Amino acid sequence: MKIEPMTSQISATPRNDWTVEEVEALFALPFNDLLFHAQSVHRQNFDPNKVQLSTLLNIKTGGCAEDCNYCSQSAHNGADLKASKMIPTNEVIEAAKAAKDGGATRFCMGAAWSSPKDRDMPEIINMVKSVKSLGMDTCMTLGMLSDEQTAQLKEAGLDYYNHNLDTSREYYDKVVTTRTYDDRLATLDRCRDKGIKLCTGGIIGMGETQKDRASMMVTLANLPKHPESIPINMLIPIEGTPFEAKAKIDHFDFVRTIAVARIVMPASYVRLSAGREEMSEELQSLCFFAGANSMFYGDKLLTAGNQGVSDDQNMFAKLGITPEEHREGKPMLQAV
Repeated sequence: MKIEPMTSQISATPRNDWTVEEVEALFALPFNDLLFHAQSVHRQNFDPNKVQLSTLLNIKTGGCAEDCNYCSQSAHNGADLKASKMIPTNEVIEAAKAAKDGGATRFCMGAAWSSPKDRDMPEIINMVKSVKSLGMDTCMTLGMLSDEQTAQLKEAGLDYYNHNLDTSREYYDKVVTTRTYDDRLATLDRCRDKGIKLCTGGIIGMGETQKDRASMMVTLANLPKHPESIPINMLIPIEGTPFEAKAKIDHFDFVRTIAVARIVMPASYVRLSAGREEMSEELQSLCFFAGANSMFYGDKLLTAGNQGVSDDQNMFAKLGITPEEHREGKPMLQAV
């Protein structure tokens, strides 16, 4: 496999015809070269010293029918997590106001469902409209959606729908067996076709190979339109889940994954998601240099902890990074 011809094709202009071999060649680049290319692409589409902040709220905890091996909220796993009903909209509004006051521009709401029931949709719609009225971007993750549910969310003003692929098609059955890879892609297709922006990525460190990571990137990059947001999660091994004993991923491999995501989806937001609580400032700064320009902000994710707000603010001050302002109606920097 020749790497040099590959680097000559790196561009800040999105393309949808990546091959696994090409993306593997990116992973194989010397670390400094890979980060140089990723940062060069990044600067042609985004301000390199701005990071978009999202806050995530768990609106319905536990009892999920899916058997995802990494998840404490699965009813199939033995994690010490009590299932609860969906929280009321007024609590969501208060959390969203606090997130906005803290600098977040997007508010993400997640429910531990395989898919929402129709009886839950009126409250879900109310949440979307309420958060939207605060002047924030809205995001939901509710599992698989029907055509009617997708249309309802679009009409309510939902900006983003999160539905991660988790991993490659080839490794997928080692992670979850209760829904198929094509099920996930079908929900993404529904949302995109209705005009809802996609937030979809994966989890790194579940025992997958580098080729699996390349394959997942190719699936995402070769969708009809690149997802607007790409969350890259570092596995948090949770006691009571089948993946509790997984070895932690090498940090350089994690940074490489961020850089490759930036190169193959140059105009998308690449988000540091789960696992930041255990990342040093030095590791996160490498991720920002590699092209990460979005992150979850706040003391907690769905069920796992997150780096504290004051710690993030101190880190930003050291790095000269500032939170991105709400970008509705504002074009991103254009590739040259």
